[in-house]
Amino acid sequence: MRSFASIHAEPASASVIPGVGRAHTPSIPRSSARRSVYATLLFLAASVVASPAAAQPARPEQPTPASPPTPAGATAPEAPAADMTAAVPGGITAEQVGARAAATSYQAKAAAESASAATARADAAWSNYLPKLGLKASYTRLSEFTAPSFGGSGAIVGTTAPAGSCVANCPPGVPSVDAPLFGVDFKFPLIFNQWLTQATIAIPISDYFLRINQAHTAATKQSEAARWDIATARAKSFSDGKVAYFTWLRARAAMKVAEQNLAVAEAHVKDAQNQFAVGNASKADVLRAETQVAAASLLVERAKSGIVITERQVRVATHAKEEERLEPGESLDSTLPPTPQNVRALVSEALGARPEIKSVDKNAEATRKLAEVQRAGNYPVLAGYGDVTYANPNQRRIPQTQDWFPTWALGAQITWSPNDLVAAGPQAADLESRASALEAQKYATRDGIELEVTQAYQAVIEADTAITTTTQQLASAEEGYRVARELFNAGRGTATTLIDAETALAQTRFEHLNAKVDARLARIRLEHAVGRDVK
Repeated sequence: MRSFASIHAEPASASVIPGVGRAHTPSIPRSSARRSVYATLLFLAASVVASPAAAQPARPEQPTPASPPTPAGATAPEAPAADMTAAVPGGITAEQVGARAAATSYQAKAAAESASAATARADAAWSNYLPKLGLKASYTRLSEFTAPSFGGSGAIVGTTAPAGSCVANCPPGVPSVDAPLFGVDFKFPLIFNQWLTQATIAIPISDYFLRINQAHTAATKQSEAARWDIATARAKSFSDGKVAYFTWLRARAAMKVAEQNLAVAEAHVKDAQNQFAVGNASKADVLRAETQVAAASLLVERAKSGIVITERQVRVATHAKEEERLEPGESLDSTLPPTPQNVRALVSEALGARPEIKSVDKNAEATRKLAEVQRAGNYPVLAGYGDVTYANPNQRRIPQTQDWFPTWALGAQITWSPNDLVAAGPQAADLESRASALEAQKYATRDGIELEVTQAYQAVIEADTAITTTTQQLASAEEGYRVARELFNAGRGTATTLIDAETALAQTRFEHLNAKVDARLARIRLEHAVGRDVK
């Protein structure tokens, strides 16, 4: 099987994976521990494996305190078979998952196709700068008929006179005659095969200044906006891919915590059985401990389902094949980047980097240029034209002859329609309103980005605090569990007190896990909010 890391740069497209954030788990009063312990375990499983929430960042964690020592005469909890949170050499990383998600994103591919279409429209708009050239070649066969004769039977269309004489206004020495005029028989020639080749050129002189340049600029701005849309889609897919990766790591770590809780519950059963054998515990204490094992076993199965689901999310985000092996190359115990300190600087960076703002900006500029094109209808259109005709026979040659003859023509014309004047104003006003709406949308987007950056920044601060506090809480819960277990095995503590300590330990372990994952998710969302994932 190929490893995921060896193909993380293959092209295609990515799905958007929803983020999973920090699950807030309520504390459990000791007075109700007996009735709520099992519900709490199930709630913890659901909160870690199934429910998404807001991500929060983290400070570098302290090492997890060691497991408490086993009291004399008690049974030690069994360790989990495998560490699901350890990084595997050569395994995939969050950056690799994000890069592949961006490269294979179907949203990005759709945006790229839209950008290609916008580029094609810009090229078509540029072609309007060229004069309009036309070439024509034709052959026509005319029907045959008998041409009418002019002259002959008394129809005089011309005169002749005897040689050496003239009819009127004769020069000196030339005799003038007043003889009858003679009719001339004249026919127009009929040419039934008509051949024509023609080249024409039209130059839209006024449109160069009023329409073509503005339309080309508008199409270019739309093409630029479409390219920023590609960056937007890829950045979103990159961020969502990393979120899916750490959600997967959360599920794997939840499996480890669930196995730890099961080991604690199984040790409690053995301790309860030992205490029951010596008369320090009742049968009910043993049954409650066995019920805890059943609940912890269900929690393990839920954690396994969470791993399957979140691994599928990673595969969908990256479009990884089934034969590609997915193993984590990062650990949740790795050192986190430092927490940024200046939120105003982050907001300023985001407003200058986010592609959504640039896309709306370019679309607004394009719409204003299109409004200028419409306003050009207020003015007449000046155009120059010319053509060269090479025809057999040439219609401009009279009488026609059956041979090829060239002619040419040059000219200029001004056209204007009152209808254009009536329509230009409303159409331009419509486009101006659309441009103003886009500019308003741009400022709304800026406001949203500022809020997004601020929220992500505060999530980083909160998650950093959660790392520190849950580390302290975990150490306290482990010590509390150790003391409660020693007292129970010494016959000085009750099963209820031990169950409360076990529940508090399980809850704190999940909260500590959530804090570590939330710390990474919060930083991913902050990077996206600031625009640092725009490639």
